[in-house]
Amino acid sequence: MSSLVPSLRAAVPRILSRTSCRPISASARLLRQGPGTGENFQQANDPTSRKLTPNVSKTDETPVDSMGASDAPLQELVPDGERARQLQAPNRAKPWSRSQMPRELAMTGPRFEQTIIEAQPAPYAAIELIHKQPVRWVDDKRVACDGGGGPLGHPKIYINVDKPQICWCTYCGLPYAKKEHKKYLESLPSTTYPLAPTGDPMEVQMPATPSQKGEIQGQYPQIRGEHLAESLGETAFEQR
Repeated sequence: MSSLVPSLRAAVPRILSRTSCRPISASARLLRQGPGTGENFQQANDPTSRKLTPNVSKTDETPVDSMGASDAPLQELVPDGERARQLQAPNRAKPWSRSQMPRELAMTGPRFEQTIIEAQPAPYAAIELIHKQPVRWVDDKRVACDGGGGPLGHPKIYINVDKPQICWCTYCGLPYAKKEHKKYLESLPSTTYPLAPTGDPMEVQMPATPSQKGEIQGQYPQIRGEHLAESLGETAFEQR
């Protein structure tokens, strides 16, 4: 028995060295990686540049009956369909997040060859739409934003607006600025957000709620109790 112990001690390191085991830290790191984790995997460098071939079929140019969906026939030219296929959104050409993949890489293959791209759902990119919102002017050096509150809002955060610049909410993107900095901001050649309503069709009118702070130039926030009075009847309750 005493002679067996030294032989086991000498054999254990050899057995462990031949066993292919992965460290626990490396296994945990690999489990955290993969699709859906927000990582942007870079493709390997291709020494031979390949020509991008259109993925829109020539048969889309032949008018086809829409089967009652609309009066106009379904027809799409190859250049128009290829241009719409490569756009990330109708108002955004390229990806705006590191976790996004280009749309032109996803919409490839036989599935999209005879697809009318114009008839497919194509929502606008909110990162561009939010920059159509006019600045909310506040009196204090700090403003609270909760996205309007309710189930469609977000947790309340406080934004410092004491500097002469436009400060936006990091949740919903609504812009805020202090009233005393208005003249300075108007003197700038350009701003990231419009300082007043421009009448742009993409300028969506946000629903007025009591928790929203700041005033839009030419508009006034709801006073206390006004939102409750509006819900009692069909006509708007005017107190101004």
